[in-house]
Amino acid sequence: MTVHKSPAVRTVLISGAGIAGPALAYWLGRHGFEPTVVELAPALRPGGQAVDFRGSAHLTVLERMGLLPELRRIRTGGSPMRFVDERGRTLLHLPAEFAGGEIEVPRGDLARALYEHGLPRTEYVFGDSVTRLTETPSGVLVDFRSGTSREFDLVIGADGIHSTVRRLAFGPEEDHVSHLGYYAATWQLPNVLGVEKGSVGHNAPGRLASVGADHRDPSRAGAFFVFAAPELSYDRHDPEQQKRLLHDAFSGLGWEVPRLLDSLRGAPDLYFDSISRADVAAWSRGRVCLIGDAACGATIGGMGTGTAVVAAYVLAGELARARNDHRTAFTRYENRLRAYAEGCQAGGDRTGKFLAPGTATGIRLRNTLLSRPWLLNRMLRMGERVSSTVDLPHYGAQPDAAGHAGRGDRTGRIGRVA
Repeated sequence: MTVHKSPAVRTVLISGAGIAGPALAYWLGRHGFEPTVVELAPALRPGGQAVDFRGSAHLTVLERMGLLPELRRIRTGGSPMRFVDERGRTLLHLPAEFAGGEIEVPRGDLARALYEHGLPRTEYVFGDSVTRLTETPSGVLVDFRSGTSREFDLVIGADGIHSTVRRLAFGPEEDHVSHLGYYAATWQLPNVLGVEKGSVGHNAPGRLASVGADHRDPSRAGAFFVFAAPELSYDRHDPEQQKRLLHDAFSGLGWEVPRLLDSLRGAPDLYFDSISRADVAAWSRGRVCLIGDAACGATIGGMGTGTAVVAAYVLAGELARARNDHRTAFTRYENRLRAYAEGCQAGGDRTGKFLAPGTATGIRLRNTLLSRPWLLNRMLRMGERVSSTVDLPHYGAQPDAAGHAGRGDRTGRIGRVA
């Protein structure tokens, strides 16, 4: 009897170099795969809001990656939040651990650490993106915006809530993404308010305008605005149009809002997006699979960063455990992670209403309730429990000490797909 063995799964294209993509590339390299990460941006994206890790699942994966010492070195120390009235008087103070978890780091610094950690075994391609996916008997033929094509054994969409891979392989975005009634924006500016630590913000019904200190450079700060609105029609790649939407939404507010809006004129790094959630009936289709926000994301408040790091560990581990059977691996990955990811994601449904309650009564009620230490502590414990409700097997990855790269060691090449 002739036994036909399946060809080995070796090459994996990952779309997206945010958090999930580099984390997955690291673990795939540890298991002997050959990951390639393609990213539309010309380089890693710097800046961004601080992100946090909390609970045993997050910290266990970071420890197994060997990243904990570095993240502890670059952590912010937490970001307390203060809400004030128009005259600057404090109405509510939330401690650093409420938003910052057990370890809080700037998002750009985390992306850089993950990138460097996996670089020896990962090929990075910046300034390009996927435009077409065609499954073949042996893999997936990928066409790129640069005009090149290349075949991979598997393709993973780690490209966020507006995932291109999901659109190409699973259908249009409107079939999978739900608007949650709010928009959020961030940008960098001089520290004109002299904020020393954490953030200070002002609410009006359905709106939050806040500014937070840069923990490394006291002369710099970051604005964070949230406002309620039905789904808007705008160009996601036109920052000037987005700036006009912000001016319209916050016109007429007092406190320091006019000064913060003025800083938008020279802001080169505006982030503007809806607060939305992604729900995909099945996370894989053939040789294509989704991870992170592309599969089960919430724009803000869904513990997406920690979930992405955990999911990367599990997906790579299940692919290694299943050897060449990607279908079995994708099924095990989803079965192990879906309930956990959806539990974390649920927090994002409440984020807009928490940050910018729709009525003056809602603002007062939030401030009153969260001024009670017992309720605050209960919410913190609930968040830690939700983020820890997943079983994390030991998948037996190869050693990652210096000089022990082992099977799959690669040179981190940066450029376009050849």
